[in-house]
Amino acid sequence: MKTIKGPALFIAQFIGDQAPFNSLDSICKWAKDLGFKGLQLPTNDSRFLDLKLAAESKTYADEIKGKVNAAGLEITELSTHLQGQLVAVHPVYNDLFDAFAPTELHKNPKARTAWAVQQLKYAAQASKNLGLNAHVTFSGALLWPFVYPWPQRPAGLVDTGFDELAKRWKPILDVFDENGVDLCYELHPGEDLHDGVTFEMFLDKVNHHKRANILYDPSHFVLQCLDYLAFIDIYHERIKMMHVKDAEFNPTGRQGVYGGYQNWIDRAGRFRSLGDGQVNFKSVFSKLAQYNYDGWAVLEWECAIKHPEDGAKEGAKFIADHIIRVTEKAFDDFAASGGDANFNNQVLGI
Repeated sequence: MKTIKGPALFIAQFIGDQAPFNSLDSICKWAKDLGFKGLQLPTNDSRFLDLKLAAESKTYADEIKGKVNAAGLEITELSTHLQGQLVAVHPVYNDLFDAFAPTELHKNPKARTAWAVQQLKYAAQASKNLGLNAHVTFSGALLWPFVYPWPQRPAGLVDTGFDELAKRWKPILDVFDENGVDLCYELHPGEDLHDGVTFEMFLDKVNHHKRANILYDPSHFVLQCLDYLAFIDIYHERIKMMHVKDAEFNPTGRQGVYGGYQNWIDRAGRFRSLGDGQVNFKSVFSKLAQYNYDGWAVLEWECAIKHPEDGAKEGAKFIADHIIRVTEKAFDDFAASGGDANFNNQVLGI
């Protein structure tokens, strides 16, 4: 067994225009002072990382890594959630998702997709230059408008959608393989890859590509009423990253999984700061330790109630308290009688 690394922090939800959240130097110091040991970096804000430059210049990548290391932290992974979303967009969402792309690509879905694909390839190269072995993204979605079949889906629609999704992602996965980096999909509502079944469908289409892996985040499974502990038992070989995020699901006589078009604060299912929700993190950390997960435990703060700075401060300690320093010996070693083949035969009477 291996001891999970952490605590680390995904800084995407904290970046802003005011100190200490407006530069890499200052956010590093802030995170270190809270007790974090690593940062997961988004790649859509050049104040923190110029993705193209990090892909093309080992010198620049070393400078960024050195800056984080100088603060007493490590870069855990890079994220292309927003760019990955744009690899596959159903036309009904075109205007909404244009906000994730440069202005010159707005109203041009084909050019936007090409840009997103290149961003992912840059991410593979940048990860290698930074000495990282895993990366997180979203899959995008061609089928999400058809997730609940009314009217019934045309025959073959889902298969065609996954064929196209795999066609777009397979070349990206190959680039990640060339760079020795696992590409981890965060399974998330709004994405075609949002649970175990859809991930398996995708794996079949990409010939079980060894770089197609999972970022495990139990909060998204709580909101889907999915068994997030059994998920680890089933998919632990593909779990290469994790987000430590809490959630709660409190259905009423008026509202359930779909949320009734309500804002987050009024939904039956909502994200919470660590310890304020329903996720059984003791069991989550135990199972991941059992299956030799040796990646980072990364806090992603999303809460409808608590202030983010309080969520980060409490979250650093919460994760530290849940990381299990795994044992190097069995608890009953003291009672071992030793033995060899002859002794075992004697014990069995054979």
